[in-house]
Amino acid sequence: MKIGQLADKTGLSIQTIRFYERKALLAAPQRTQSNYRSYSDEALKQLLFIKQCRSLDMTIEEISLVLETRAKPDNSCETVNATIDKHIDDIEQRITELNALRRSLVSVRSTCADNKKVKECGVLHQLESIAETRTTPKNII
Repeated sequence: MKIGQLADKTGLSIQTIRFYERKALLAAPQRTQSNYRSYSDEALKQLLFIKQCRSLDMTIEEISLVLETRAKPDNSCETVNATIDKHIDDIEQRITELNALRRSLVSVRSTCADNKKVKECGVLHQLESIAETRTTPKNII
């Protein structure tokens, strides 16, 4: 099938498919006599697998490791498990960071009631104060 057909069947853009080829997640396709890319059903399955991994927010590097392991079906799946465990740890760290960010935003938002003039806006004053604190040089002893 041509790249447009593959894009339609996977729901991925042509640019995304080409990106996965450049990153070696998808083997370079055969070419027709007119030099069009020609993809197999195996390429379709591979792209759907990659799409599933991306939907789990896996990085290109993580997907590459999983695909390398998947290509050797008689080997241990320890690498896949370790990759997923690390990904879970990374997500838990991001959740912690996002929760801290949310608390900060709620705190900033609480500094201003509705219907104030811009010059009285507590949110803007709070953001300016934070910015000034970060750009003011610290005293050196």
